[in-house]
Amino acid sequence: MMQRLSLLAVTLLAAGPALADVNVYSHRQPELIQPLADAFTAETGIAVNIAFVEKGMVERLVAEGARSPADLVLTVDIARLIQLDDADVIQPVDSGVLTANIPEQYRDPDNRWFGLTTRARIVYASNDRIKDGEVTTYEDLADPKWKGRICTRSGLNDYNLALLGAVISHHGEADAKAWAQGLKANLARKPSGGDRDQVKAIAAGECDIAIGNTYYIGQMLADPEQRPAAEVVHIVYPTFTDGGTHMNISGMAMTKSAPNRAEALKFMEFLAGDTAQRIYAETNNEFPVKPGVPVSALVASWGSFTPDPLPLSEIAAQRPAALKLMEEINFDG
Repeated sequence: MMQRLSLLAVTLLAAGPALADVNVYSHRQPELIQPLADAFTAETGIAVNIAFVEKGMVERLVAEGARSPADLVLTVDIARLIQLDDADVIQPVDSGVLTANIPEQYRDPDNRWFGLTTRARIVYASNDRIKDGEVTTYEDLADPKWKGRICTRSGLNDYNLALLGAVISHHGEADAKAWAQGLKANLARKPSGGDRDQVKAIAAGECDIAIGNTYYIGQMLADPEQRPAAEVVHIVYPTFTDGGTHMNISGMAMTKSAPNRAEALKFMEFLAGDTAQRIYAETNNEFPVKPGVPVSALVASWGSFTPDPLPLSEIAAQRPAALKLMEEINFDG
């Protein structure tokens, strides 16, 4: 009997400790994350449990405190990552893999959050009504020549606040306010809907150009009902007069309470590696954050551009000023 017990003990020690699951709170739809989780599990044997938290993620983590089962958060937009940081519900992560794979401008200086993909805030332009080279800069969107020709979603939307934050970083608050007022004066209708709705508005003849994220065109082209609208526009990559094309990110952070830290770190490093970055590129037509990983064929067909070099942490720092400015001019009114 003692020999059997000794043999069992040796077997268990040789096998090592049991692997824990990784628990994820995600702002992103589960169908976007599941292929990544499945690939990670196939490679490591570690299961990933995904809870879709559409709203109130920060409040939920604060309420749960040290009892939170979440190891990681996956979210979109730099502002949401900063909100997690400000609430002190995430922790710094020391990983040579992450710092090697993720460019400095797309991660927190103290390694508390990390970008996973990038997306450009660009112009959707009518194929019939906008000539090549007619739109070149973000600054140009405030030119009166566009009066009654531009559509966009709410100025209080995170994506548009980040864009205005970039304008502030490049030109200062006074010039940014004048730019936002000029953009408002050029709107064809009050801001409403999401980015895909702006494409549909162009197709319906309500406006000629719109502001949106690149990947929405990919999503619309994959949807038989929305494809006809997407096919009547093309993508233009504007730049700042003293910079490049404005970028934002989807990103990740480890929670302060993370009960399964070792497994969570493995998943973070996997998400920043070649396999996951290719999945991101192919399934959602986003730009891989890791240099050298190719974009999808569809994204490649949209042409090349130069990303703006501004660190996202600097843009995020301008969010309060951008929000105040949008409210002062009543952009949505």
